Amino acid sequence: MIARRPRLVLFGRTSDADARSVADVLRQETAGGALILVAAAVALIWANLGPESYQAILHVKLGPLDLHHWVADGLLTIFFFVAGLELKREFTVGTLSRPANALLPIVAAVCGMAFPAMIYLAINVLAPGGRPEGWAIPMATDIAFALAILAVVAPGLPASLRAFLLTLAIVDDLGAILVIAVAFTAEVQPLWLLGVAGCAVLWALLQWRRVRGWYLYLPIGLLCWWLTLSSGVHATISGVLLGLLTRARERDDDLAGDAGTPVDRWEHLWRPVSAGVAVPLFALFSAGVALSPEVLRTMITEPAVIGIVAGLVVGKVLGVIGGAAITARFTRAELAPDLKWSEVFSVSILAGVGFTVSLLISDLAFGDDAAMADQAKAAVLIGSLLAAGLAAISLRRRTSARRRAES
Repeated sequence: MIARRPRLVLFGRTSDADARSVADVLRQETAGGALILVAAAVALIWANLGPESYQAILHVKLGPLDLHHWVADGLLTIFFFVAGLELKREFTVGTLSRPANALLPIVAAVCGMAFPAMIYLAINVLAPGGRPEGWAIPMATDIAFALAILAVVAPGLPASLRAFLLTLAIVDDLGAILVIAVAFTAEVQPLWLLGVAGCAVLWALLQWRRVRGWYLYLPIGLLCWWLTLSSGVHATISGVLLGLLTRARERDDDLAGDAGTPVDRWEHLWRPVSAGVAVPLFALFSAGVALSPEVLRTMITEPAVIGIVAGLVVGKVLGVIGGAAITARFTRAELAPDLKWSEVFSVSILAGVGFTVSLLISDLAFGDDAAMADQAKAAVLIGSLLAAGLAAISLRRRTSARRRAES
């Protein structure tokens, strides 16, 4: 008699360690999401009531860069460093280290990036006056906003669904990082990149030797950032690189009483800085778009704007739920008993909330056209708000249905 192969379970119960990690991220990102929302609102009000002062503060020179670039290229590197630490932990000891568990969120995330890009390109290649170079803008999911909305609107849904959204967003971050590194690097300076490689090797060696001391790692990190900026690669990539080279596994000969691995310690240290300082300041200096009636009328017929909104609101849903369903179909996997596909669909709508990385890519894609960059940012805000509103309504309905079924 042929033994039956065990069926994969999608979004099954997570381990205690994974559950604690998800709970910690939810608590921190919820507060971070609120701060980002406030910063974006302040930016919009400031840019529309006092556009001259807003633009003036953006272009204040501080050494080699203006204030806007210090925030976008410098401070935002902390956000990408934390993303690199998350990726390292997930691919080493977390959910993504187990191929059976990692397959579905990876496929869903990849499809969730591909579909918005394809929808954007279809609109902007076919329409007169289209701007195909903005294809990557609707690809990203903002983890802080998405998790904050999920925590506030649907606290009764299973933690495993939150874990799926977190894993999806982490893989999505990796895809966005690769896009920034490959698609938006114009001219590479090899000698500067050799310096970056040297910093990376030194960082990895210190990690391998379990050397501790912020006075060693901080200068290496700053030097790596400056060399990356000078090389032509976007400076935030240095944060991801160093995060991925940080040690995430315990070793038998670690010192007694050592409070976790460097990945755990540094993520605990830097996540509040990222969520509470770096990203809100980036929102303040990037989300300020003047929305005059004339600009709004122009945006209605602008292919790039339509492509971004459609990509976030429609493309994300089709990509995430489609990728998940196809993976489930061809791997003979099934949902955990306490979950429904309708709840997964609601979360796929939530994946259309793009903000931090989408705003950054708007600047990179249309850096030579400030007016177009502003319209792209406005489209990101509109698309994200639409996705957030639709997701909130859908998630509320799922939560109510679950309560009725349990009563």
